[in-house]
Amino acid sequence: MARKGYDFVAPARRVLIAVLILTLFALFLFWRIDGPRAERMRAMFIDRTVPGFGWAMRPVTKVSQMIGGFQSYARIYEQNQELRRELQRMSAWKEAAVQLEQENAKLLAQNNVRIDPALTSVSGVVMTDSGSAFRQSVLLNVGARDGVLDGWATMDGLGLVGRIAGVGPTTSRVMLLTDPSSRLPVTVQPSGQHALLAGDNTALPVLDFIESADDVRPGDRVISSGDGGVFPSGLVVGQAVLASDGRMRVRMAADYGRLEFLRVLRSHPAEQLSDAGTLIPPPPDDFIGPPMPPRPALAVDLPAPAVPVPEAPAPNADRAPAATD
Repeated sequence: MARKGYDFVAPARRVLIAVLILTLFALFLFWRIDGPRAERMRAMFIDRTVPGFGWAMRPVTKVSQMIGGFQSYARIYEQNQELRRELQRMSAWKEAAVQLEQENAKLLAQNNVRIDPALTSVSGVVMTDSGSAFRQSVLLNVGARDGVLDGWATMDGLGLVGRIAGVGPTTSRVMLLTDPSSRLPVTVQPSGQHALLAGDNTALPVLDFIESADDVRPGDRVISSGDGGVFPSGLVVGQAVLASDGRMRVRMAADYGRLEFLRVLRSHPAEQLSDAGTLIPPPPDDFIGPPMPPRPALAVDLPAPAVPVPEAPAPNADRAPAATD
């Protein structure tokens, strides 16, 4: 049986561990010495050894950057979830507001409250989308029995949606502003430029016939101008945007993807005066004028009227004339 040789590994390991402990202890003591010479030596040691360990710090730096990016992503995700919850709460408030508006309209009708007809509206529910590839429209559950007329404007609470283009006894059709046959006179604020909003079957209708296109900027507010007397003026339409085709278009304020409730604005155009001078027209040629009021009598002593005295009858007037030869 062969003899096992002497094991030099264990004593060498013990010696190396002892030397490493002594070296670390000496380095600790050297680092604790407070003096200018020791400070210079420490600075020289750091300048020589630390730059060479840059490769060892790269993984640590990468891991730190990854942890920071993950924390930033987690914060963005939490903010996104909070915004989604806020949007859901706002949608619920919107539906509650529409229901309260309908209830308020019913209570006002029951109490016979008279309001200016130009400021009232009829709320309806969107039943179905009757649009096609060549027509953009929706159906409402309000019609002639509710007093709805052709041409009245409709809004979804945020902005203008379209106009009534067909009325039945219980339903009505709303032609959206995105319909190719829709044309709406608008005003671009704050420049006050007049233009024509033309639907082209896309989500961004075109602004045509702008008075001065250089004065219109992306982000400008677009409202109805009221020209033509079809729509009331001042209704919010959307914001001007510069499309990829170089044309100025409008991002609609109304949420066309979620049309659930619409308000039909009662529109009663006011009388237009062509000439202010005709308020008091001139009198016609054969007009004599109003009768003059009687003049008050003057307090003057007038002589009493003379009383006529009857004449005495002539003598023998009642006798017959004598016969003569």
